[in-house]
Amino acid sequence: MRCIIVEDQQPAQRILKKYIADIGSLTLVGTFGDAMQAMDFLQNESVDLMFLDINLPKLSGISFLKSLSKRPQVIMTTAYSEYALDGYELDVVDYLLKPFSFERFVKAVGKVRRHTELSGETENQSKKEHFIKIGYEHIRIAFDDIIYLAADGDYCEVCLADKKHLSSEPMKKWLELLNQDDFYRIHKSYVVNIHKIIKLSGNQVHLQDDAVLPIGRTYREEFMERFLK
Repeated sequence: MRCIIVEDQQPAQRILKKYIADIGSLTLVGTFGDAMQAMDFLQNESVDLMFLDINLPKLSGISFLKSLSKRPQVIMTTAYSEYALDGYELDVVDYLLKPFSFERFVKAVGKVRRHTELSGETENQSKKEHFIKIGYEHIRIAFDDIIYLAADGDYCEVCLADKKHLSSEPMKKWLELLNQDDFYRIHKSYVVNIHKIIKLSGNQVHLQDDAVLPIGRTYREEFMERFLK
């Protein structure tokens, strides 16, 4: 993760630089003594994480954060615990009270990683469509139009009401893209849109396009509990 330090005290800067250097996943791309310098940098550079002191000259860390239309993830640092509420109201990931240990620093960075992962999952789940490559063309597939997916080796057949498309992306990739509230795996080879199910008959699922798919033994109990709840 690309990170910056916004801190006016040299001793605090040195500690943060040392801690950052000790974590391989962090890359320090800038250190700034006031918010105005950091603001200029952020206008032209992409940053994943900012270590931000609250008590800064010219413009406080709180005011600086409020002024940003697009914020990186933020870990606030300060010697004054009374500012913690202000920080959390601005949706900062964590709050480090000076002086803080390396262990506490690692814990804060871990929160950033988890927050990033959750944000990525939410973004995938909020997607409503996906482009797949067919020959020299890219075809837009609306997730709501998908009736079921069928694994075909390293490929995946995307089955709609009026046609089928062979996607070069495997089933695993499609499962990452699709909202798990709408799509469910019923067999090692099949994922169905639960809103397209007409009925269940024995160990088979009947879908809107007259497709009839088997329910795998491994998936049956969990699927039935979910579908019939």
